[in-house]
Amino acid sequence: MTLTRRCLLGALVAAPLAGCTGLRASAADRRHFDATRLSAAIARQPVVLLGEVHDNPVQHAVRAQALRLHLDTGARPAIAFEQFDREQQPAIDAARAQLQGAPAERAAQLVERVEHGRKTGWDWALYRPFIALAFEFDLPIVAANLSRGQAMKVGRASDFDALFDRATQERYGLDRLPAAFLREHEAAIEEGHCGLLPERLRAPLARAQIARDVTLLQAIRPHQARGLVLLTGNGHARNDIGVPFLMTAAERARTVTIGLIEAPPPDAPADAGESAWAARFDVAFETPRHVRPDPCESLRRQPMK
Repeated sequence: MTLTRRCLLGALVAAPLAGCTGLRASAADRRHFDATRLSAAIARQPVVLLGEVHDNPVQHAVRAQALRLHLDTGARPAIAFEQFDREQQPAIDAARAQLQGAPAERAAQLVERVEHGRKTGWDWALYRPFIALAFEFDLPIVAANLSRGQAMKVGRASDFDALFDRATQERYGLDRLPAAFLREHEAAIEEGHCGLLPERLRAPLARAQIARDVTLLQAIRPHQARGLVLLTGNGHARNDIGVPFLMTAAERARTVTIGLIEAPPPDAPADAGESAWAARFDVAFETPRHVRPDPCESLRRQPMK
């Protein structure tokens, strides 16, 4: 993943607090992150927006364990991946029809065939266990994301016309997005870029992120009746500015949003992991923090154009 994309996604899980409605996990539950509790949360509704911090290996491992527990109960949801762009769906389907062997082997081969050496930045070792589960339990694999090229296209435009026709914009309310919603997106992006992003880039990047949410929702809609788990960054799963904001009331009623929030740094205020996250998801869990280089330091060395 490029630095810019990583920081943009980081922005959407670090934005100011916004309210929402839904189920709530207690503070104690949020601190008890394990496969059994996560599986129980997944089972609450047939459509699951399962958040993540993309590079956190503990989160991925527990999510895979929880999903297996869920499948062992007889559930057979489709698995949708933010990590695959929508135009990769034909390649996924073709590769899946041809591959033979054990689930883990087929998962690795599918990624190799579909990615074709593309440098997307995803750590596929973290996602292959979910593809292997799809093979093992014969679950649909759904490519759900907007491609980088398409996101740049809508970002460069002054509106959504470059990507969505007028009927689509009306259907998703893109022609009447609340000013507070747009400000929240821009504030999230600014914070995620460490305060270094030129003001003129905030609206374009916010528009690209909203277009991603529309695309994710379009991708999962055909599978909602059978049940679906979308593997995605926490920002896309947020009730206030993510995919749920664009859902119909009927879709929202059948959906549970789950945030996996890293524990705050040791020097953070005692309540840093509590008040900032409790209202953004139907269920939130606090997870171990993954040690990584400071992305703000890299941004300071990278000119913003």
